[in-house]
Amino acid sequence: MEVKVLGIGCKKCKETKKRIEEVARELGVSVELEEVTDVLKIADYNVLSTPGVVVNGKVVSSGKVPSKEEIKSWLK
Repeated sequence: MEVKVLGIGCKKCKETKKRIEEVARELGVSVELEEVTDVLKIADYNVLSTPGVVVNGKVVSSGKVPSKEEIKSWLK
């Protein structure tokens, strides 16, 4: 499963990445986690506020740190 965290490396972006890693570990799911910090690449996803999360090419969240429950629903 391919997961991308879109953002410039702010505190919220780092927390989002950390939560995704934790949930993936808890679920035993293998994820290919990538941080996308290039503003032009972020714009390609039409994400206007970060952090953004993309799962298998689909934007599932933007502008907030997702809850663990939200992340679980994406990774199942």
